Amino acid sequence: MFEYLGDRLSGAIKNIRGMGRITEENINDAMREIRMALLEADVNYLVVKEFVSNVKEKALGLEVGKSLKPDELFIKLVKDELVTLLGGDVAPLETKKNPTILMLVGLQGSGKTTTAAKLANYLRKKEGKKPLLVACDIYRPAAIDQLVTLGKSLDIPVYEEGKKSVKEIVSNALSFAKENHNDYIIIDTAGRLHVDEELMDELKMIEDEYHPHETILVIDAMMGQDAINVIEGFNSKLSLTGCILTKLDGNTKGGVALSVRHLTNVPIKFVGDSEKLDGLSLFYPERMAERILDMGDIMGIAEKVEGIITEQEAKDQAKRMRDGKYDLEDFLTNLKQIKKLGPLENIIKLLPQARQMGLSNMSIDPKQMAHIEAIVLSMTPYERRHPEALKASRKVRISKGSGVSVEEINRLLKQFEEMKKMMKMMQSGNFKMPF
Repeated sequence: MFEYLGDRLSGAIKNIRGMGRITEENINDAMREIRMALLEADVNYLVVKEFVSNVKEKALGLEVGKSLKPDELFIKLVKDELVTLLGGDVAPLETKKNPTILMLVGLQGSGKTTTAAKLANYLRKKEGKKPLLVACDIYRPAAIDQLVTLGKSLDIPVYEEGKKSVKEIVSNALSFAKENHNDYIIIDTAGRLHVDEELMDELKMIEDEYHPHETILVIDAMMGQDAINVIEGFNSKLSLTGCILTKLDGNTKGGVALSVRHLTNVPIKFVGDSEKLDGLSLFYPERMAERILDMGDIMGIAEKVEGIITEQEAKDQAKRMRDGKYDLEDFLTNLKQIKKLGPLENIIKLLPQARQMGLSNMSIDPKQMAHIEAIVLSMTPYERRHPEALKASRKVRISKGSGVSVEEINRLLKQFEEMKKMMKMMQSGNFKMPF
């Protein structure tokens, strides 16, 4: 996500790094690069023009103190302007109504039905709510079955009445929700073009009759600038309260995210960041700006590991890292925890400087993870606590026990030592960010 844009922006900022002061000449060079990066990332040209103008104006008015470097100040300006562009503040869902009615709308193929299930899962896991999914896509073949299947896999109830009229289904679903104390109702509507008057009238009827507290447009982040026309089209017929960008984990340039709020005033509420049913995240403009600029998303990592490792375990582990006592026993524990988080590359992408270190596009073979676990499990508890005791004869025994070569064992031990050094540096505060 945003790798291309982030690389180009970082390249533009490098032109200023090392210079003694900010001048109109070096600002012009950097802004030329930034303008091209934004346009090539499918950001609307009006947004690009305003963004470049704002950053340049503020940069030329900067006073660079002795303790600060020009590139540090410049990147803060770029980051602050990105945050503004992305909406500034988080746009949370309505929470004060009971039940709260959410209606999801959008084009066919935007991932609406899957997103409805993801949203229900998010509300239950993160907010402690009791959601009800309502199947109102009565036109697409197997749409109702798809939602029912997703609901069963999550153990979340789905209200459906087959091909009955949408008005009846919503009315009966509301009665069902009140009887069963569901505090959120998520209506999955049929995909449609915003120019389809008959189907848009159906959505308008739901809005007028049942007054959803949120009408959320689900839109494919890979659409490019066409997404703006779609958002404006739906917003002209309905009272959109927000949008959810799906497929942001794919090969998307990111221009939609940077243009939506500024051009339509419709806030981004959530982003789909993986295909899994827990792959929906609340949209934080500041965190997204930091990820674009390769500053990482430490809070995002913390949220992903929440519930997998306790606060006390994290503190104990941090102390062991700081004291240089982190061993392969700890590593094995972490390996088991990491497996619960899903694909490791999704976590690595959130690390500071991931792109700079060449980690953003890496793909980790689950079989390789299994090999590492087999190697560590083939060691004795003493060997895991004292890796320095692993001499040739022990490595041969471990090789036979794990089914891997001695070379793989040596490679793992070398990587483990390098990782320990980096962890100790980060814990001691000697790990310096580039800006």
